[in-house]
Amino acid sequence: MNKASVAVIVGPTASGKSALGVAVAKALGGEIISADSMQIYRGMPIATAQPTAEETDGVPHHLIGFLSPQDRFSVAAYQRLCTKTITAVLQRGKLPILVGGTGLYIDAVIRNTRFLDVPDTPIRKQLEGRAEQEGTEPLLSKLQSIDPQTAAFLHLSDRKRIIRALEVYYSTGKTMTEQRLQSHDEESPFRFCVIGLTADDRDVLYDRIDRRVDQMLENGLLDEAQMFFAAEDAATAAQAIGYKELKQYLDGTAPLDACVALLKRETRRYAKRQLTWFRRYPEIHWLSIDRIPQEMLAAKAVAVLQKFLGETP
Repeated sequence: MNKASVAVIVGPTASGKSALGVAVAKALGGEIISADSMQIYRGMPIATAQPTAEETDGVPHHLIGFLSPQDRFSVAAYQRLCTKTITAVLQRGKLPILVGGTGLYIDAVIRNTRFLDVPDTPIRKQLEGRAEQEGTEPLLSKLQSIDPQTAAFLHLSDRKRIIRALEVYYSTGKTMTEQRLQSHDEESPFRFCVIGLTADDRDVLYDRIDRRVDQMLENGLLDEAQMFFAAEDAATAAQAIGYKELKQYLDGTAPLDACVALLKRETRRYAKRQLTWFRRYPEIHWLSIDRIPQEMLAAKAVAVLQKFLGETP
């Protein structure tokens, strides 16, 4: 069976995935499909670094800003929606380009993971109640003890996913990692070429992260966070990435510079976990943002993809 081709661009936050995706799409006639677990939510464009109209440069983008922060959304739901979107892009005669840094999402699509249908259980209510009383940290700590592979990619802001991972384990006796390992019997109908962005000198990436946070603040992150806290459920808003680190400042209990320093530190830690996750991919084409000039990155990526697209499936 001839499989349709899909390009994938991954890497840590602030590595330039979005810009590279647009450049590749313009060169190869593609459309972007976001693989970011936070960009799916509307009302959070600055905190989640959703590309602006200027940044998309006329390239169609999908699975961005379509969901309320109150709505539940699983990796399985993303896989189904992403697969449907890939098919629609292919039917238009365009190249689907999956771009993002959420490893769980990308794994589910590339490996065609079959998910157990675990309905909502009373366990979820118990875990949600515990999270309300004690915060997310004890739950993440518990998940780390029973399923360190899944926990390694989750942040304290991922309260819903932490609860879901624990719920699945307590309901089935199997961790999400065990289920993923046992759920790849059916090959994907697509073939994938994965390009990864990295930095040989980690300080280069960390400097980009710091500058991105500064730019987000200049673009109005504080105002966005304040409006979000006012409009959304307190528990959800308190865990929103990019917001919760600023909450103490907005509450008047901590200086802004301390909150910004915390946001930068947590973002750097997240980027490190992303790199660790993607290094598991055996056939990834790595491009170093500190070794390859910015103007040459797109040319390198396009060359890799042209070779891939020219190969007989």
